[in-house]
Amino acid sequence: MRRIRAFTLIELLVVIAIIGILLAIMVPALNKAREQVQATICLNNLKQIGMAANLYSEENNTYVPRGTGGSGRTWFMLFLPYVGHTSGETDYRRVDLYRCPGFPKTGLGLYDVPNSRQTVCFVINGWTFNDRNDKTGHEISKPTKLSEFKVPMATAYMADNEAGDWRAIIEEETSPEIHRCDLFNPGHLPTSDSKDITRGRRIACDRHRDGCNLLFLDWHAEYRDAEDITVNTWRDK
Repeated sequence: MRRIRAFTLIELLVVIAIIGILLAIMVPALNKAREQVQATICLNNLKQIGMAANLYSEENNTYVPRGTGGSGRTWFMLFLPYVGHTSGETDYRRVDLYRCPGFPKTGLGLYDVPNSRQTVCFVINGWTFNDRNDKTGHEISKPTKLSEFKVPMATAYMADNEAGDWRAIIEEETSPEIHRCDLFNPGHLPTSDSKDITRGRRIACDRHRDGCNLLFLDWHAEYRDAEDITVNTWRDK
């Protein structure tokens, strides 16, 4: 009679143990690779938004929006004609560029990436200063001429939006918290520990590695550690 071979219990346990060890080695590497891909996509999205901002400024006498843009419309609405929207289309939620794939999932939205209610994953520079000695500054919402930024290559225009439970969720253009999508206070910096809804952190402190991605006013985008993002990063004077 032919003898039927089969795994013994010990052999089966050894195989399971080997598979477990391989998974323990591979999963962190796969997670790191996924995070790197998300950071790269986010950085590219900011570069594309920078191109849209540049086109907008060329058609609006070199002005760029700050906060609500001074016209009751936010930057992500004003840039729609320059991010591939067809004429007459007004639903900004269909613009993938406005989202960072690394933004934590917080629920299910209709036009969102799956399981995320946040439709705008970046905050805009709404910070102005009286002069170089002004360390606090104040909020500005009206459009600003590009020529007013003294060092555009060193002045950030946008950054990854913080995802804390104190942060505003923007689900549509008429969301009541739409005015909390800018930054203009030291408490908004990524090194801030404040979780106040108005004065608390608005720039992500660890979206990508130990910092976040930034878009600058010469329209290049780059990653920076949270500790390197200071008041001077947003200074217009």
